[in-house]
Amino acid sequence: MPQVYVALGANLAEPKQQLEQAKAALTQLAGNNSLRLSSYYRSAPMGDIPQPEYLNAVACFDTDLEPLALLDALQAIEAAQGRTREVRWGPRTLDLDLLLYGSQIIDIPRLKVPHYGMKQRAFVLVPLAELSPHLRLPCGTLISDLIDADMQRAVQPLPST
Repeated sequence: MPQVYVALGANLAEPKQQLEQAKAALTQLAGNNSLRLSSYYRSAPMGDIPQPEYLNAVACFDTDLEPLALLDALQAIEAAQGRTREVRWGPRTLDLDLLLYGSQIIDIPRLKVPHYGMKQRAFVLVPLAELSPHLRLPCGTLISDLIDADMQRAVQPLPST
């Protein structure tokens, strides 16, 4: 079973509850009771659309789903939680992005893995490094080598409750 990494983000309709519901849904996709979830982090929204800050996390799990079946399952979870796709980088109840699918490189019209923007996004890299600090991308880059002090400052961990 390949190990996959999925980014979670929400900034509408009780974002912490949205991430908790997503965690429960992802548990159903995870084989061998393998789901691990990073801490939650606050981050500024991307783009120039006025909107609330985001809560972000990264999940890691093993799955027997093929990449497009997993993408379909992730989009079904988003839809079940009220996600609509109206504005790029706009506010959302839930965003689930497939970051990595084992060590595969996938480049098809519906899916690009590794996720095209993950190397520049603190709200992805910091929680990803929390889960797997020694992770190497398929290109050979070590995740921890991509994180600098500015990235660390760009996200704030949510206090544990």
